Amino acid sequence: MSDGTVTLPWLVVRQDDNGNRYRVGRYATRAEAEKIADSLDGRGHKQLYWVERIGQNGSTVSSPGPDGLR
Repeated sequence: MSDGTVTLPWLVVRQDDNGNRYRVGRYATRAEAEKIADSLDGRGHKQLYWVERIGQNGSTVSSPGPDGLR
């Protein structure tokens, strides 16, 4: 961006076993966000993790993982 700000359009989101959703973090690239989500998934907890992209209007769009499950 021309104003010197860093854009972090990729979110990692966690959903617990009660259906509550939480933003885990924001990342500059999809690859970085997927790496974090995959590492959290690998811990064996029952929570779900996925990646979403923040659109220009502030809305989020879910991004399926390589296996199509996210």
